[in-house]
Amino acid sequence: MSDQNLFSSAVQLSPRRNTTAARSVDELLREQLDHFGIAADSPHGQVLARLSRALFEANGAAQDAWRLTSETLSKLDRRDRIAWFNAKRFACFQLAKVLDTLQNPLRATYQSIMDDPATAVVKGPYPLFDNVTALFSATPVITRTATYVYACTEWVEDAFQGKELLHEIYSRLLNPTSICLANHIVDLEAGPEARDYFAWNFNSGMAAIDSTLANLVGYEDIVLASRNVYGGTYQLLHDWYGKRSNLDIAVEWFDGEGEEEFSNCLARIERDYAERLSRGRQIYVYVESPCNPHGNVLDVPAICRTAHAKGLTVICDATVGTPVLQRLLQRPDHLERPDFLIHSYTKDICGSGNTTAGVVIGRNERMFLPKGQTVRATGHDGRERQYAWDETMFWNVYYVKGAFLDADKAFEVLSGMRTMELRVLQKCINTIVLARSLALHPMINVHCSAVAGHHNGRLREKLMTLGLPAPLFTIDFEGTARNPQRLERHRLQRLLDSLEPAFGLQVTLGQTNTVVLCPALTSHSEMSEEALAKAGITPTTLRISVGDEDPRYLLEHMRRAAELAAGDAVAAFIEGFPKREKINAIYQDVYTDVHGRWIAARCGN
Repeated sequence: MSDQNLFSSAVQLSPRRNTTAARSVDELLREQLDHFGIAADSPHGQVLARLSRALFEANGAAQDAWRLTSETLSKLDRRDRIAWFNAKRFACFQLAKVLDTLQNPLRATYQSIMDDPATAVVKGPYPLFDNVTALFSATPVITRTATYVYACTEWVEDAFQGKELLHEIYSRLLNPTSICLANHIVDLEAGPEARDYFAWNFNSGMAAIDSTLANLVGYEDIVLASRNVYGGTYQLLHDWYGKRSNLDIAVEWFDGEGEEEFSNCLARIERDYAERLSRGRQIYVYVESPCNPHGNVLDVPAICRTAHAKGLTVICDATVGTPVLQRLLQRPDHLERPDFLIHSYTKDICGSGNTTAGVVIGRNERMFLPKGQTVRATGHDGRERQYAWDETMFWNVYYVKGAFLDADKAFEVLSGMRTMELRVLQKCINTIVLARSLALHPMINVHCSAVAGHHNGRLREKLMTLGLPAPLFTIDFEGTARNPQRLERHRLQRLLDSLEPAFGLQVTLGQTNTVVLCPALTSHSEMSEEALAKAGITPTTLRISVGDEDPRYLLEHMRRAAELAAGDAVAAFIEGFPKREKINAIYQDVYTDVHGRWIAARCGN
């Protein structure tokens, strides 16, 4: 390393990094010792100068390792990458060992200063002591703290400017456990493109949705949204953002799931709102796929491509799909990727129902830049533009609104994610079995893309992993072509109230247990009768969020609950459930087929 490069890396570690008058490493060392009142020619000064010089050189070498990794990693074969990883991993232990050794003289000095027992009790143990080994916890450490010790005045000044990420300042903004989760979800969603993406975690999925909209949408803008979205999203858009005394945005909904329906609706919006658009108002596209409550898959890549051709920003709530069933940020064509991807961690990603949490993922330049900085970058629409720090989600929303995710919740999500793939695979199998079995009933309409002939089957096959369905679908009892008799409301209520304990009567989805609710009365109750009808939600619609139980047990329980609900009055309803032998055959065929395809895909076939 040249002297100039060594000096540049050394300045980063100086307590006077922003105001140094030093012009060499030796001057920098003397300046640092003088800053803390240490005589350079004293024994302590000489030892600290040696230590600091070694740290300066180590920092320079670490930056060289970073640069070299960026330049060569893609060219290394797997054996060399394994060697390179483990060598750098061991270097982390070596650095930690140095830090751990330094705790001994630091602790002794601290003890000599804190000689008043009452004060020592109040202050508690000094934070730097005994925390080094926590770096090597086999699971992410739950960092339960409101604030953090900072190194010096100029470093914390940089931290408040977003230029020193070692200092997380305050857990309302940054927390190591939450940052660990954010980095992990980016790795899962973006894969080899992860370096281009950034995530912010929130205390619920709705907080993530609201923060994304708050970061983008302005007064009298237009949001074009897919028809089937979570009821809370509908309420947020319609009742808050659309309220005249708030932002007075226009909210429009497009029906259908493909590019053609979206394009036609977008053309109409451009005509209907030509006056607003002429005043500089913007159109934002909001889609949910797979959608709530029916689980239908939208052609998000095609919708993104069309929207981006118009220079529009696309937001996608991908909660129901999880990174297991779709990875929209890994589409080879950047035009086909949403600009912002949202998850409610609460659902299948965490899976246990133990916590509420959400996340937004976007490109780096739209999520965080240090204060005062601007960058030129190419967006998902293929157009290069300038992005400013105060337009990023961190400074514009996250920094000021306080909807952060605390460490305990982040740890719950990280723990649940370990079993996500296994859980989701089993749920997809159960979904197919339940949907196909219920579709045999002459009085039940099944709205699930896994049923043969369903209009959404083509998009499911095209866009979802192995063509698997989302573990969410609806049924209704409005009468079918085979039997036009509608199940009376009081009998539906009796059926629903008899589904426990096999089915959970809970207002959520994506848990390990199967959950049933009536959307018109619960999750989508904010919508008007007209809006419900347009969304395909009837008074007898039941949403089934599929869990990991044996689907045959669930079907048998539903049959018994139907006997309680219908009695002898509706014999056709009771007799319509398929026989056990038929359900067993469906279960065996689906289980064997899905696992066979899963294994074949893992083996590259």
